[in-house]
Amino acid sequence: IGALLPRDHVASMTTTVAAPADKVWAVLTDVADYPGWRSDLQKVEVLSQPPNALSWREVSKQGAMTLAVETFEPPRRMVARITDQDQPFGGAWEYVVTADSMDASRTHVTITERGWVSNPIFRFVSRFMMGHYSTLDGFLRALSRKFGAEVVPTRV
Repeated sequence: IGALLPRDHVASMTTTVAAPADKVWAVLTDVADYPGWRSDLQKVEVLSQPPNALSWREVSKQGAMTLAVETFEPPRRMVARITDQDQPFGGAWEYVVTADSMDASRTHVTITERGWVSNPIFRFVSRFMMGHYSTLDGFLRALSRKFGAEVVPTRV
């Protein structure tokens, strides 16, 4: 079944965070602090910082994954790509931060994953067991908890 599934996928989720856009942007771009609010991470190693492109390695129970920012448009948009060449998956996450036009204490955050899974077995697991949205959902829930609120992100 995995061999019949497409290699590439796009998944997008959004939520509203109970914090001003500048504070949300600061949290999203402070990758060194990710383990402080993302329970799925054991640690983050920052590899480079501005003025060079921001890059980091996330370490979790599943192993390590290296990411590098390829688009940085403060305080609204960031795209980070997995740079590891030896993984059976890859792709990029686009983070879009938009201040709520009616309430400056709220911010809309949308994350879009443009990914691929090369191995047909992992493709099956990714699609039917884990789901392409599970990591996005967990990230957005953790981000909202960082600001003291529970949310249910929605698919875009």
